[in-house]
Amino acid sequence: MERGEKQTQMSHLHGHGIAAPPILLAIGGFDPSCGAGVAADLKTFAAHGCYGIAAITSLTVQNTQGVEAVHHTPSAELREQLEVLTKDSEIAAVKIGMLGNRANAVVVGEFLDAHTFAHVVHDPVIRSSSDAELLDTTGVKYLATELLKRSSVITPNVPEAEALTGIAIKDLSAMEAAARKLVEMGAKAVIVKGGHMERAIDLVFDGKDVHALSGDKVKMENTHGTGCTFASAIAAHLAVGRSLVEAATLAKAYVVKAIEKAYPVGRGRVPLDHFYRMKIEPLARGTHELTQHGLHPAAEPAAH
Repeated sequence: MERGEKQTQMSHLHGHGIAAPPILLAIGGFDPSCGAGVAADLKTFAAHGCYGIAAITSLTVQNTQGVEAVHHTPSAELREQLEVLTKDSEIAAVKIGMLGNRANAVVVGEFLDAHTFAHVVHDPVIRSSSDAELLDTTGVKYLATELLKRSSVITPNVPEAEALTGIAIKDLSAMEAAARKLVEMGAKAVIVKGGHMERAIDLVFDGKDVHALSGDKVKMENTHGTGCTFASAIAAHLAVGRSLVEAATLAKAYVVKAIEKAYPVGRGRVPLDHFYRMKIEPLARGTHELTQHGLHPAAEPAAH
């Protein structure tokens, strides 16, 4: 197909006049139970009225009970995924999650250098909740020395902040010290998530001011995918023009509600209900849907 023909076809496809919502790119691992990783990112984007596209860094073998194995995407294939997506879409924000290894972290660093994105939210996933390694040691070093400075905001939990800074975090002042050190290391802004602490306070440091976001401690068994979801919600809010503190406040409120509404889908930790705002009542028993005629009772006798 000639270039002119292709452009004509594209304008014809877009001729119905519906504007696209913000398009957000998730870079991360795939969780087959779909509670965490890129699946959680895409659900969160959709719940916030954005359209999600994704590049997969790793295929994990996991369910709600834990991670059994991890298979990393070869770095050349990750690069191809990222390139093909940026050729096609105007990306309003990028959310980075699990990178897997140094090779894939380097690909993401090069990708961020090659393109300018208004917002890059990095959730520095190092270990899973079930304690599986999700980023190798050399990858963590690259993240600390290179990727930090390529992000708009980084959202470590307490163990991740400790691993990146070497600061033992036992209280709010240590959380602040870690946030300030991460900015010294190159991060533009930091949100240290306090879910592992006695009180669930998240600390937002934008490089100038510190803001504490308090919240209720939630049941740990209902927290599969909270970190991914929180960072993705922040990316969605930043993409539509909200400030960092406002984005973090709204994202935290969304995550808390999604945890409250969560329901078990397996035998392990309960994934969040990302779509709690849009509940659709299931069909009543004994009815089925016919495309041409709407809903009919299944047992309804045919009219003669």
